[in-house]
Amino acid sequence: MSAPVTWRVPGRIEVLGKHTDYAGGRVLVGAVDRGITATAEAVDGPAGSLTATTTAGGEPVTLAAGTDPALPAGHWGRYLQTVLDRLAQNFAGLSEPVAAHLTVTSDLPPASGMSSSSALVCASALALADLNGWSTSDLWTRNVPDRLATAGYLAGVEAGRPWRALLGAEGVGTQGGSEDHTGMLCGAPDTLLLARFSPMEVLERVSFPEDWAFVVGVSGVAAEKTGAALEDYNRGPLTLRRVLARWNEATGRSDAFVAQAVASLIGEATGEQPAGDPALEELLSLTERGYERRRVEQLLEESLVLVPAGAAAIAAGDAAVGEVLARSHALAASHLLNQVPETNALVDLAREMGAVGASAFGAGWGGSTYAIVPRRDAEDFATQWLERYRAAFPEAGARASTIVTRPGPSADRLA
Repeated sequence: MSAPVTWRVPGRIEVLGKHTDYAGGRVLVGAVDRGITATAEAVDGPAGSLTATTTAGGEPVTLAAGTDPALPAGHWGRYLQTVLDRLAQNFAGLSEPVAAHLTVTSDLPPASGMSSSSALVCASALALADLNGWSTSDLWTRNVPDRLATAGYLAGVEAGRPWRALLGAEGVGTQGGSEDHTGMLCGAPDTLLLARFSPMEVLERVSFPEDWAFVVGVSGVAAEKTGAALEDYNRGPLTLRRVLARWNEATGRSDAFVAQAVASLIGEATGEQPAGDPALEELLSLTERGYERRRVEQLLEESLVLVPAGAAAIAAGDAAVGEVLARSHALAASHLLNQVPETNALVDLAREMGAVGASAFGAGWGGSTYAIVPRRDAEDFATQWLERYRAAFPEAGARASTIVTRPGPSADRLA
């Protein structure tokens, strides 16, 4: 039998770029120093069978490729089923999946905004691909030749999209982009990535100041992606798809992302002036009044103005980044409509306490916020921030926590 294979995949902090990646836009993202570890080992059993246990809570699961696991929506085993089905489909021509057991450990809080679900998808997929020998095949190396392509493929596994010659299959239900996977697979210590997704590329590696730290405030309101929350999450990408379809019909173009439509009007320039260019009215005029128009307006300001401005300020160690983060968070509340009182309060408290800047991040509807603070003060800040939040929101505060972190290393296969 093959030797066991272990992959550790970190969570990520989305510094800027709220809901821009699936539109082909820009993000500023980094890995963190906490993550999920998956160890895959071959066991006796039918081909395509997978058992899994986790230290993060929950009963062990037993899965089989191509078989509905009959698990509740959002159950962690459904993410493993998605991975198993997609890998089995894409690489069935090479070999049947070996019977395997997967052991999952985590120090990354679930449903906290740091993308524990994407980390689980990545860690389990990489471990199973290595265990089966698929990751050394010609089929894999043609379609997944480097870390950035790996991020693209694994994002496609999660969302159900095809990747190059590897056909799509049913995903986990969310219609997200590749930001999380890019941060996890391509990040580096003390570094943030300025990336875009039309085309998919890392534009710049931004040094995070040595004397700053992130304090993550986990709100205690779970950022679930099931039921009504899933519908809320998918409203953003589905809205942009409708706008893009109208754009292509009106112009005769065949753009795959709204960002391509934007570039066709104003080129590759970024900043306040391009974002306010009258030429963009050709796109905006195709939106319905209300949420649809605000959704496109948020994309334009976040991707063209705030992400580049925030990256420049962080690279310079400039406290002006605080105003950039304030604008980004305000747009999330007013245009994305994905904030809750608890996340807004965490941001307000952080600013009152003198943070360089603060913002919610991740999918929204709960999850986490982060504050950028002087590194020497980070632990004290975290303690006081949590105390004040718990006083204001006792119920959510009982489940809340804080994490002091900095940009960390990317995914790694462990010895």
